[in-house]
Amino acid sequence: MYRRYRVPGVWREINRMQQDMDRLLASSYPSYLRRASSYPPLNIWSNEEELVITAEVPGINLDNIDISVVGETMTLSGERNLDELEEGARYHRQERGSGSFSRTIQLPFPVDVDGVQAVFVNGVLKVTLPRTEADKPRKIAVKSA
Repeated sequence: MYRRYRVPGVWREINRMQQDMDRLLASSYPSYLRRASSYPPLNIWSNEEELVITAEVPGINLDNIDISVVGETMTLSGERNLDELEEGARYHRQERGSGSFSRTIQLPFPVDVDGVQAVFVNGVLKVTLPRTEADKPRKIAVKSA
């Protein structure tokens, strides 16, 4: 007669311990201290003329945003202030982060720093970085001999 052996519930116990540790760590860091490592979210695209970077930065005052271009890197930094509550009010849920942020992007080509433009519309910052004339692709005409 064959006996069927059950695998001990070791894996179930390890999974339960991991869930307990996750709950413990999540409770020790309030949500306002947690910050996404990739804030603000960016989209980056280019063509032969320019590089365009868009960043979602809703609720941030324009005076709190800095853009700097040095060499072939661009740094976008700023600060989102915490909403001020009325006296006696308290949060029931706080999911929107606050504090300072900084993102540094390696640019794929040299840019004309004097021609950089930034526009802020509906919470989206659009930075246009024109390519330097020396770095723009040129079409070479082929002559027959």
